[in-house]
Amino acid sequence: MASMRDIKRRKTSIQGTQQITKAMKLVSTVKLQRARSNADKTKVYFDTMRRTVSSILSRVGSIRHRYLQAGDSTRKAVVVITSNRGLAGGYNSNVIKLVTRNEAWSKEELDIYAIGNKGREAFTRYGYTIKEDLPDMIEAPTYKEVSALTERLLASFAAGEIGEIHLAYTFFKNTVTQEPRLIKLLPVEVGEEEEQEETQGATAIMNFEPQDEEAIDLIVPKYVSSLLYGALIEAVASENGARMQAMDNATSNAEEMIDDLSLLYNRARQSSITQELTEIIAGAEAIS
Repeated sequence: MASMRDIKRRKTSIQGTQQITKAMKLVSTVKLQRARSNADKTKVYFDTMRRTVSSILSRVGSIRHRYLQAGDSTRKAVVVITSNRGLAGGYNSNVIKLVTRNEAWSKEELDIYAIGNKGREAFTRYGYTIKEDLPDMIEAPTYKEVSALTERLLASFAAGEIGEIHLAYTFFKNTVTQEPRLIKLLPVEVGEEEEQEETQGATAIMNFEPQDEEAIDLIVPKYVSSLLYGALIEAVASENGARMQAMDNATSNAEEMIDDLSLLYNRARQSSITQELTEIIAGAEAIS
């Protein structure tokens, strides 16, 4: 059995850690409330944007446009949204696994646009090509920064440097549930709702005003920017939700360890007292 001094030192150390996890949980809770409010405000718009644009582009007929067809390049750009800090449970690792464990991809053909230090560190360690490192974007997402990133992505796509653009992020369901997702941004894929419309006869060719190419040049950048910005807002809420949950679990585990150490300390103390009494009694008997 460990000595009373060792047990007490261990207990004090865990109590200090518990105070830290409590404070981190409180901070994450406050940040989550703000991030969740932002996510709720933007969710309807970005969901509607995706459905609407996907529906429009699914009925463009025989229009040939650089944004609607896969390029000749086999390289793929993957925007991966993680956090700059850890202590968030499996939040970062779950998103990273979506890319690293995708059997349809080879890491030699991927260009990683890392939003968040944790993603950059992981993909660098695994030997992936880091095309851009954007740690500041996750701290305070702005539509202006997202638009600039979209321009760079679309320029590479139009130039034939990449053939596809994908997005890996974490969708915020609720405080305790966050779902990692991997979606293709370009070329635009027809979703289930659009496929259902086609089966129901809604297959009329879309007419554009002004010209179709000019309209698509306006629609697609806004579509990609909207999805990227919406994903960033969702990711911020997911990160704080995951960290709050992780710190809550850590605090509970620390409490259990403190209770166990308190019991162990009391047993050691009782054993020490019993031993001292036994020695006193034995000494008294020896004197008499």
